[in-house]
Amino acid sequence: MVDTYIVDAVGTQINSSSVSSEPSDRHFRGAWVIEGSVIQEDIEKARAIFKDKIREVRKPLLEEKDVELMKALEAGTSTTAIATAKDALRDAPAASAIDSASDIAALKAAWDTSVLGESPYAS
Repeated sequence: MVDTYIVDAVGTQINSSSVSSEPSDRHFRGAWVIEGSVIQEDIEKARAIFKDKIREVRKPLLEEKDVELMKALEAGTSTTAIATAKDALRDAPAASAIDSASDIAALKAAWDTSVLGESPYAS
């Protein structure tokens, strides 16, 4: 039989057969912290992972808005709505709901679908 080890965010290892409890959700695996035989998520590390995911998702959305902006400028039409949408995308990682999230469920709920589209954390 081959031993399988789980490594947490700070490099601590534990044999998977020794784990008494671990998160069922692996989206924030990079935020796992081993405490004895229990694996928990470090909310600060999870917030950083969440913000990185926002940045990943918003990149192509910003690029689309840049194209829309150029077309609007060339056509001489209003760019107000485009600029507002770009601002919302830029501000998304700084949303107060992210910093106030006290657990993973609250963090997932902080995904702003009106700005970023469908959540990658939707069940």
